[in-house]
Amino acid sequence: MPDLRFQSQPAKHTEIPRPKRAEGQWALGYTEPLNKNEQSKKDDDPLNVRARIEHIYSKRGFDSIDPADLRGRFRWMGLYTQRAPGFDGGKTAMLEEEELDDRYFMMRVRTDGQILGVDQLRALGETSTTYARNTADVTDRNNIQYHWIEIENVPAIWERLEGAGLITIEACGDSPRPFLGSPVAGIAKDEIIDGSEALAEIKRRAIGNPEFSNLPRKYKTALTGHPSHDVAPEVNDISFVGTVHPEHGPGFDLWVGGGLSTNPMLAHKLGVWVPLDEVADVWEGVTSIFRDYGYRRLRSKARLKFLLADWGKEKFREVLETEYLERRLVDNPSPESPAAPGDHIGVHEQKDGKFYVGLAPAVGRIDGTTLTGLADLVERYGARGARLTAYQKLVVIGVDGADVEAFTAEVEKVGLTARPSNWRRNTMACTGIEFCKLAIVDTKNRAKALITELEKRFPELDVPITVNVNGCPNACARTQVADIGLKGQLVMDRHGNQVEGFQVHLGGALGLTATFGRKLRAHKVTSEDLDDYITNVVSAFLAEREPGEAFAAWVNRADDSVLRGERELVTA
Repeated sequence: MPDLRFQSQPAKHTEIPRPKRAEGQWALGYTEPLNKNEQSKKDDDPLNVRARIEHIYSKRGFDSIDPADLRGRFRWMGLYTQRAPGFDGGKTAMLEEEELDDRYFMMRVRTDGQILGVDQLRALGETSTTYARNTADVTDRNNIQYHWIEIENVPAIWERLEGAGLITIEACGDSPRPFLGSPVAGIAKDEIIDGSEALAEIKRRAIGNPEFSNLPRKYKTALTGHPSHDVAPEVNDISFVGTVHPEHGPGFDLWVGGGLSTNPMLAHKLGVWVPLDEVADVWEGVTSIFRDYGYRRLRSKARLKFLLADWGKEKFREVLETEYLERRLVDNPSPESPAAPGDHIGVHEQKDGKFYVGLAPAVGRIDGTTLTGLADLVERYGARGARLTAYQKLVVIGVDGADVEAFTAEVEKVGLTARPSNWRRNTMACTGIEFCKLAIVDTKNRAKALITELEKRFPELDVPITVNVNGCPNACARTQVADIGLKGQLVMDRHGNQVEGFQVHLGGALGLTATFGRKLRAHKVTSEDLDDYITNVVSAFLAEREPGEAFAAWVNRADDSVLRGERELVTA
């Protein structure tokens, strides 16, 4: 029988759909920059900014930084200026970016699905306490995110992190953003395939490579071999999802063109089988299509999802096979989706007989003290290390069965828990107005307060309800795919005052019933009224639900008046 992995090559020179106007697609000859971002990248590869940080800016200080580096190329080194204090949400869209710049930076550290051993955890913790005022958030892209970073300290931070095998390169920017990998890769008893080797190979080929350092926009990668689809594959630009071919065995399906923000789209499932040793090749092919055919005229249309929307998945696959891989991909039905994506919270037996323990901070907010304390516990109990998750959580790997109870008790003392309430387990929040220049409202502190209140009001909730809180429309906390998604904006309260509030999305989901949340016309809720609003909606759900009915399913049939709560607000 012929090897189906290498079917005959199709004819080249696929006919490419041409847009009605020039969109800055390099492959169609539109190579002249059509906006200032594209011009800046053409002027100098952003990867080159590292040398200027090390040899000029860190020595001469903040005022020496070229604006094109400060507000552009610095992102390729994982650095953004954070929001200057004193500007409320009403100023976010009114002021120029430079007016909102503080003299401090946010820094993202990639982990890309790797296991963080004692040395890595200590490096992350010490960097936080020494250089970042003890800040360290776990993001939903497997990052550790610092704040209050001074440019003078960046080279020393890099030296400390890189000495432990960690990097900040291309953690931001128009580049391959940090990869989402399954936190239980290689250890879960029910895993389909361990993709760690493929993810590491993608990282080796991609990060710091000028071939992929100038993409049209951000580019998000996810890979999982776990049946719980624990990396939100539906909303990434490119995802590899574990599947089984009836003849060839375990491999990966390819999903492309997912993304949220102001134009949310679910990924297109190509229905193919990619073997482990070809994953990096396929990643390069898809990424090269984005680089060459992606829209570069308007930043608002520069994500891969817009190209998929115009081409369709059949044309996309044809171009991938014909012009880039020069071979056909093997057909295979896409894998079944889980009822809900996995977060791995709690204690679970590994395939080697040891245990992994999923831990929940509150909305990802930890600090350097927590990371150092976790490092001490990992060392004391002889665990292998920890991975970050796509849900602002951590999973500690390799705890002996005899030590599980002691470990879970000790980890509570450093601010983490393996037994969180529904609300702590299922609430995420983006950075918010505290540090982010794009944000309109507070998120982290408001979400933590919301968790505390809902734990009092619904202490024994018997069904998961997810709450995702975002400070602006960009959906970094995946607003549209939560049971209750909250998009920050300014609203009018009952007295006619402009205050912080949220547009509400209800009934969003990933997994088997993946869909975007329902928006109620002209319905907003103030931040002050949020506790009571969610209480009313959840109380109605508990009273009206059918046996076994999920919150999202109830939302689809619930009356609008119930979903609106008691009070209707208007946008400011």
